[in-house]
Amino acid sequence: MTETRPALQVAMVGHAFMGAAHSQAWRVAPRFFDLPLAPAMHVVVGRDAGRAQDAAERLGWAESATDWREVVARDDVDLVDICTPGHTHAEIAIAALTAGKHVLCEKPLANTVAEAEEMAAAAERSAADGVRAMVGFTYRRVPAVALARRLVQEGRIGQVRQVRAVYLQDWIADPEAPLSWRLDKELAGSGALGDIGAHAVDLAQFVTGDRLVEVSGHLETFVKERPVAAGDTAGTLGGGGASGERGPVTVDDAALFLARFAGGAIGTFEATRFATGRKNALRLEVNGSQGSLAFDFEDMNVLELFDATEPDETAGFRRILVTEPGHPYVSAWWPAGHGLGYEHGFTHQVVDLVEAIAAGTDPHPTFADGLQVQRVLAAVEQSSSTRTWQEIPA
Repeated sequence: MTETRPALQVAMVGHAFMGAAHSQAWRVAPRFFDLPLAPAMHVVVGRDAGRAQDAAERLGWAESATDWREVVARDDVDLVDICTPGHTHAEIAIAALTAGKHVLCEKPLANTVAEAEEMAAAAERSAADGVRAMVGFTYRRVPAVALARRLVQEGRIGQVRQVRAVYLQDWIADPEAPLSWRLDKELAGSGALGDIGAHAVDLAQFVTGDRLVEVSGHLETFVKERPVAAGDTAGTLGGGGASGERGPVTVDDAALFLARFAGGAIGTFEATRFATGRKNALRLEVNGSQGSLAFDFEDMNVLELFDATEPDETAGFRRILVTEPGHPYVSAWWPAGHGLGYEHGFTHQVVDLVEAIAAGTDPHPTFADGLQVQRVLAAVEQSSSTRTWQEIPA
């Protein structure tokens, strides 16, 4: 069949864990959704020529390259997808936007507030010329999460009063697990706080439609040094072997903080990579004046709803299987009851981004949204070091 839709030539920088997830999304989205543009997986960029070529063949990219600057400057690239460690985000994203390329950047947006401010400013300037930028908080695109937001907007749980958001993993609970870039502050910016806590922050703000304005936090590093990894472990979650050397862990292992929302609600947040037995437990509970919502990513096709207006004799949490065609994103997939998985959030991210680009509107979350989350993370770090409440700039 002849392709009649305008092409969207995509370049992806980085091809490890997130690169594989993004590649799946670019491959699948145009085959299940009727997109206004036709994404083409044009070129993947990696530091090593051999591994980049292997990634291109394995993940479905037409070609590979090792110099992202040359790729960003190419006339045959329309969008740059950034899947690299956080310390590289600002330079790549700003260069791409300046070159007139749309940008999708993995979270957290940057390693520092200053970098995130530069990125948000570049995105704002580029938007005037029709160039769009989005940060990749993919859990927004889980159908159960999108449904939760819809129910809050419809007033189904009344006024939001209290939020509990946690993200629990255990992949570095073993003190002999080797160092990776995620445990190096220079590369990752922060540990559990930025890696997974950023998701909890974005999820809470997305579902409630409200933003955090004040936090009081505590960070803890349980294991101060680890074996140095043998070989390249970039992008891995505790994978790879260890050498005989040891090196310092320079990020937090766990983060906890209290928060206040602009609308008056209060919240508690926790992010840890030491919750033994928890693999990817991103959980959110929102309590309102007329009901509650609860979500756990380890049971990602389910949303729990409590309606406080029902009689006490029959009231209880209702288990909603979010697989009906009327639920967000679901109609493009399988018959009712056939659940979706982790990878589908990335596909929905591509769908929303491509549709926004075609419509000439800003995709969400914007770089400004990513900057706001970065300010929350920085405030938690500052609070932990000073033992004081910290306000978050608007």
